[in-house]
This record gives sequence, structure tokens and C-alpha cells, in this order.
Amino acid sequence: MKHLTPEFATMKKRFPAGFESSLVLPCLRRIQEDRGFVADDDINGLAGFLGVPRIQIEEVLSFYTQFRRAPIGRWHLQACRNLSCTMRGAEGVIAHLGQRLGIVPGQTTADGRFTLSTVECLGSCGTAPVVMVNETYHEDMSPERLDALLESLAR
Repeated sequence: MKHLTPEFATMKKRFPAGFESSLVLPCLRRIQEDRGFVADDDINGLAGFLGVPRIQIEEVLSFYTQFRRAPIGRWHLQACRNLSCTMRGAEGVIAHLGQRLGIVPGQTTADGRFTLSTVECLGSCGTAPVVMVNETYHEDMSPERLDALLESLAR
């Protein structure tokens, strides 16, 4: 995180004194963009830099599913499991992905290529079920569409 400190200092100048906690979210986002996840050392460093309690950063990390605390695979498959997606077959999508990849949600394949996660909502209810691969949405998923998607990522 140390190499990001100048960038964080620039952001900090835009806020009045006493509003350092407002920087937790954008700083965590930047750390994850840089490293791929947020490590314990990053949390300690950010708490020290911003002068906020560590628990405040932990709360943000545990609330937002976009943040990761450990490395993930090259392809991060996030399957929505909220009501709209569930009513349109999300459980089957999750089961199919798990079977094809040989993992369960929360795991990464042995080759480090795929990580499977479930998320509460991807905000695309009208095109459920939805799977997000890294930052790209794939909507109206079916077993056939999942197979084609996995084949395209395997290349």
C-alpha cells in the first residue's frame, strides 16, 4: 500500500479535516485494483494513514461484496442468488458452474483460473439469471450459455 500513499494524500486534500473516514471506500477500491485483494497489512496501513479505527475499515470490507480479502482466480465468476435470479434458475446456474469447474462457491480451481462466488444482487433482475465474469455481465444464463461462456474463457 505504501506506493499508493501519494495518491491517497492527494485524495485526502480534497476533504476537510475530520472527514478522513470518507476516504475508506475509495482507498480500499484503489488497493484492490492494485493488488487484486485487500490484505491485513493494507488494512493496518490504511487505518494508520487515515487515522481511523481498524474496525471501521473491517466494517466496510465485510459489508460490500465487491471487496476480496484473498487472491482470486484469473476469471471471477459471480452468480447472483437474489430473489429474481433464484426464481429464474440461479440455483441451477450455480450448481452447473460448480459441477463444470469442480468447485463450490468461495473456491478457486486448482489451476488458479476460476473463482466461483455467489452475490446477493447484481441489479439486473429483468435479465435473470445473471453471472458477472470479472466486470462483465452475462445475462439470461442457461446451462448451454454457461458452457459456451466457460469455453470462451478457457481459450
